[in-house]
Amino acid sequence: MPQRSTQECDLRFSGQRFSVEYHIHRSAAEARARADLLCIEQTVEAADHVIPSGAIRDQLLGRVIELESLSPALHRAVISFPTELLDGSVSTLLHMTFGMASLRGQVRATDLSLPDDVVSHMVGPRFGSPGLRELLQVPKRPLVCAVLKPLGFSPQQLAALAYEFALGEIDMIKDDQSLGDQPFCRFEERIARCVDAVSEASRQTGKRCLYAPHISSPWPILMERAGRAQKAGAGALLVCPGLTGFDAMASLARLPSVSLPLVSHPDFLGSHYVSPNSGIAPSVLFGLLPRLAGADISIYPTYGLTYPISQADCRQIAASCRRSLGSCPPIFPTAAGRMTASRIDEMGALYGRDLVYILGSDLRREPQEIQTACREFLRLVEKEMPSP
Repeated sequence: MPQRSTQECDLRFSGQRFSVEYHIHRSAAEARARADLLCIEQTVEAADHVIPSGAIRDQLLGRVIELESLSPALHRAVISFPTELLDGSVSTLLHMTFGMASLRGQVRATDLSLPDDVVSHMVGPRFGSPGLRELLQVPKRPLVCAVLKPLGFSPQQLAALAYEFALGEIDMIKDDQSLGDQPFCRFEERIARCVDAVSEASRQTGKRCLYAPHISSPWPILMERAGRAQKAGAGALLVCPGLTGFDAMASLARLPSVSLPLVSHPDFLGSHYVSPNSGIAPSVLFGLLPRLAGADISIYPTYGLTYPISQADCRQIAASCRRSLGSCPPIFPTAAGRMTASRIDEMGALYGRDLVYILGSDLRREPQEIQTACREFLRLVEKEMPSP
């Protein structure tokens, strides 16, 4: 039987497309050329002379639908792609939107616009902010999460600290991202002791507190740790998608046997956003992508510290966590990074009520007064809570 011609193609396209917004740091002529190149590189990645006529050239390639100048050396391009390029995984979404572009520089992915049908095939959060509020029975105010640190503490020491936090009526307690399965702090012993400590404190206060152990690890150890954490009584899971991959987190979010809220941590993702001229904008990296991959809470650095992130970036991350996105529920943005009581009013004005404060070492300035410090922070959060 003769081979079919490479010009023949059985491709069928619905006509439905998704779009990606890029900022291109070039002159006008160079920006136009780069936008045209993105249409090819983000799809077939082939020389023009090998792209056949017909469906591949006419429908599969990207299309520049907007190109505008923001300044003489900065241009905004919006490029659409057929939805048939996507398969419901975050890996393919990342590849098709920024895979090859990430290797060149001077291009930044700043937004994604996805049809509802595409979103419906993504995992999305299991709880989202509404479900997490219901789980914790905290209907209105921002949530407060404490962190177990430093690395080097034994499981007993971390459990004692968790006990103090929970007695202070904190909503959540998470491991520091540095905690793994070190010989001086084994994963299973840490989980067991911290779960027992938080459970005992919750019995005394009558208030639920969720403990989120850090489970990032190689596959399939990640899944094993998730299952062990749930069986031990953990209330949530902390995952670093920069270490494990976004689809690993998505797998947890869809796993029937693990039905816990997921907290996304930005460890190892920094190089994607620190340069304003390339990479992925914080609103996509810390807002949209964790949400599509199943996170219920997204942690990222707060502006005004030593991180290259602005107030506008944080506002846009929060917008990406909450904006209408098909059937995908909103998730919680965070105020994290040496957060102190002095910034409660500022954070409340920026984020509103749907926010999680991630508290670090400031709660422990007076080791004998941790419970008091927790309750005082909660009191101030209630007091400064913005009007609906």
